[in-house]
Amino acid sequence: MDKIRLVIIDDHPIFREGVASILGSEPDIEIVAQGISADDALNMTRDFLPDAILLDVNMPGGGLNAAQAIANSFPVVKIIMLTGSADEDDVLAALKAGAHAYVLKGVAARELNGILHTVYAGEGYVTPSLAANLLSEMKSPAREKHTQPDAFDELTERERQILELIAAGTSNKEIGQKLFLTEKTIKHYVTNILQKLHVNNRVQAALLAQKKMQQRSSS
Repeated sequence: MDKIRLVIIDDHPIFREGVASILGSEPDIEIVAQGISADDALNMTRDFLPDAILLDVNMPGGGLNAAQAIANSFPVVKIIMLTGSADEDDVLAALKAGAHAYVLKGVAARELNGILHTVYAGEGYVTPSLAANLLSEMKSPAREKHTQPDAFDELTERERQILELIAAGTSNKEIGQKLFLTEKTIKHYVTNILQKLHVNNRVQAALLAQKKMQQRSSS
């Protein structure tokens, strides 16, 4: 069985070691390194090339800076922000930087384990309460000008169908089963969708899709 190789970066040793102990006790997770700063995050990503890395927003050197650098140089590494910051700007900045998940500290151990496996499988995740706030925030006039209203017109009928399933929280595997397509084919479609919508990950795509559907239902 292949293990998920994980790096944990957090400048609070008790919290970091607690997370490492909990996740490291799982039979399919291996903690390959731990650190406290953005520099550690970059160095350990380069040295170990883990499957995933946990970063805090507020840490020496900045977790968002680390996320951006890792996403640019090591795009195969799944980035999970595990942080106490519920600030919407931090959530948006993290997703824009290339983070695959944004999780608030205080999450249950079992849930964190599930999120790690979800992200490792290629899915995105944002703590539900934050996702709801983001959707409301994206409706504001200040955010409206940053959206790409015509980008949806570029999607094919199949891509729209897949995007609606993504917005409903359906995994690539489940989408493939529903549409009688391979998971690899679905991943290819998802990549095209992200490019056409000018977003970095499926969480952002789902938020835009939910917003679009709400606009249609209210018109």
